[in-house]
This record gives sequence, structure tokens and C-alpha cells, in this order.
Amino acid sequence: MSAATNYLENEVLDHVLGKGTRDFTSPTSLYVGLLTAVSDGEAASWTEVSGTNYARTSVAFGAASSGSATNSADVEFPAAGAGGWGTVSHIAIFDASSAGNALFYGALSASRAVDEADIFTIVAGNLSISLA
Repeated sequence: MSAATNYLENEVLDHVLGKGTRDFTSPTSLYVGLLTAVSDGEAASWTEVSGTNYARTSVAFGAASSGSATNSADVEFPAAGAGGWGTVSHIAIFDASSAGNALFYGALSASRAVDEADIFTIVAGNLSISLA
């Protein structure tokens, strides 16, 4: 995953180039959200999973090396509740467990239907973020 949201791109550019308020602070916690539709870099146009038992799940990353960082532990969502969660095609990294700002997003290598009782897991080392 290497697509930064428009929000993050602007914050990083202002911070590094000394423009704007330069007030971007590294989030204290990061969360993975599951998405069923993404049309562009504006999170407002995305469709995040909703349904019984769905909640963004915390994620931790190791230190960046060679321009990328990967998740340092498994990210395991709770079992999908009644009716499942639909077909997940993308994931996003957020700075809050609800609402907040989306930071990065990207497509899964293959979309996955999450049916009732399924547990969606991202194995340690399988979620990589890079800046290109």
C-alpha cells in the first residue's frame, strides 16, 4: 500500500516545506479499516464496512527500512456478525478508532467476501506501507 490520502499529503508537505500551520503530530495509535468501495484519495468518497461486530482494529508498525514499514503483529478483526460485512476490496490506515483522518489506503491483492462468523486477519509482515 503506498497511496497517501490527500489529507496526509497536504499535512506532510506543509510540515516538511515550512508552510501552513506545520502542526501535524504523529498519531499515538493507528487503526486498520476495511473498505468495500474506493473511488479516489478523499476518504469521504469511500465506503467503510459496517455491520455487526465491525470496528477498526489497531495496528503497529516496525521502524521503516528501505523506504517502507510493515505491520509488526497480526491484525485480527472480530468475527463478522449476522449478515457478514460484504466484499472487502481495500483497507485504510486511520488515526482514530472511529471518525478521525484516513492516512493511507490501498487495494487488497484479491477482494475477499467476509461472511457471517468469518475473521479477517492481516498476518504480521503482510501490510506494507511505502512512500514513492
